[in-house]
Amino acid sequence: MPGALLLAVTASPLAAAILCLAARQPRLSEGLNLAAAIVSFTAALPLPFLIGAPPALFCDGYVILDRAAAWVTLCSAIVYLLASIYAVGYMRLLDEDNRLFGFYALFAGFGCTILVAPVMNHIALYWIAIELTTLVSTFLVAFERAAESIEAAWKYIIVVSAGISLALLGTLLLYWSGSFVLGPSYTMTWAAMSGAAARLNPLLVMLSFLLALVGYGSKVGLAPMHTWLPDAHSEGPAPVSAMLSGALLNTAMIGIVRFLGIARAAGLGRAPGLALVGFGALSLFIAGLFIVRQQGVKRLMAYSSVEHMGVMALGFGFGGPLGIAGALYHMLNHSLNKSLMFFGAGNMMRAYGTKDIAAITGVLRYFPVQGVLWLAGAVAITGAPPFGLFLSEFTIMRAGLQPSFAWAVYLMAALLIVIFIGFLNHFRHMYYSRSDGSTGAPARRLSAWCAVPMWLALAPVLVLGVWWPGAIWNYLAAIAPSLSAGMP
Repeated sequence: MPGALLLAVTASPLAAAILCLAARQPRLSEGLNLAAAIVSFTAALPLPFLIGAPPALFCDGYVILDRAAAWVTLCSAIVYLLASIYAVGYMRLLDEDNRLFGFYALFAGFGCTILVAPVMNHIALYWIAIELTTLVSTFLVAFERAAESIEAAWKYIIVVSAGISLALLGTLLLYWSGSFVLGPSYTMTWAAMSGAAARLNPLLVMLSFLLALVGYGSKVGLAPMHTWLPDAHSEGPAPVSAMLSGALLNTAMIGIVRFLGIARAAGLGRAPGLALVGFGALSLFIAGLFIVRQQGVKRLMAYSSVEHMGVMALGFGFGGPLGIAGALYHMLNHSLNKSLMFFGAGNMMRAYGTKDIAAITGVLRYFPVQGVLWLAGAVAITGAPPFGLFLSEFTIMRAGLQPSFAWAVYLMAALLIVIFIGFLNHFRHMYYSRSDGSTGAPARRLSAWCAVPMWLALAPVLVLGVWWPGAIWNYLAAIAPSLSAGMP
């Protein structure tokens, strides 16, 4: 049963991509992509309930479905569905019907690569899957063919490819280290490396982890490797931005977390966790600085992604049931909430014909329903109650209240306050400032396709803020032992 569901999750977007290229019809292509997203979500939804302590292995052990993979796959499938619904309305606003079949083929292919990567059991295959996400998404970032979009795509592929090269070097060092214990030829699975970790050379393991942290951290958008992220997220179409932020970053983060599990199993003490906490704290600091002074609406959302990846890095770095469960819960909440925020940003950008925050005014007056949804999402994304991100951030801070990491908790709390004030100050301007006369009423009205996914994203974020189901807590806490082994 899990195998058939996993096949449906990953194969449906691949089939949609092929059919879109064959059909070459805009409306049929958007329908094919949406159907694939519905199938992927429907098949991914029961996966966490079907996976127990022993993971399910497929394809001679090259594909794994454990609790962590099932959770990341579900988060990605949710974003893929929401973004596919939103894309129907948004992409019609671009007046690019003759190229829409290509967009949806790439979009479905991007969804496929994001859904495949978390279930790769061979470390080298995981690296290949992450590289494929880069190759496919580069063309999506540059889809609008504006000079800024093409520049952002080049920056994206150069910076991320350089980082992924470091991750490859870390993978090779880890394989070399394992060859002294497991022999010159062996299958480099996550479980094999974790099982042999205690016998590996600790220096090589630590070095390979640091290379993977920097390499995959460039894909996650951890500072200072984040420089591609604001440009790519702000210049790509809004559905692509939602996929990049809400799904792709999670897919890369799970690679760092699995490497962290190996490093902890090698008996390296708190050093690996401290390294991840350091990058997380730096990401929060950098995000806070740029959020306060930001001028572009989609770049504001992009730096918010840097912030929340930093929060997740802190949770995984703190470790233990609280830290890991909090980080994984934050992953779900962020995926939902950031999708909502990019949908709202895309709506306002198309309605007002600008990306500048200063030129967007009177949102509530012109868009009362979507304006309320977007404003509620803005409050939620800053970690304010009663939304899900407040619960996950509070849990992460509780996990860090230990002698080694208390400083990071205090810094996190201070920076979250700064980000809360800075982020909502931009929304104060867009909602309550009067126009100076240089911009009039929005030129476009928005269809229901642009509003429905905002409702679908906000509702669970609110529910997950007032009710953390016990079954979800038990599920996420059960993942912790495999990722915290060897912690002192």
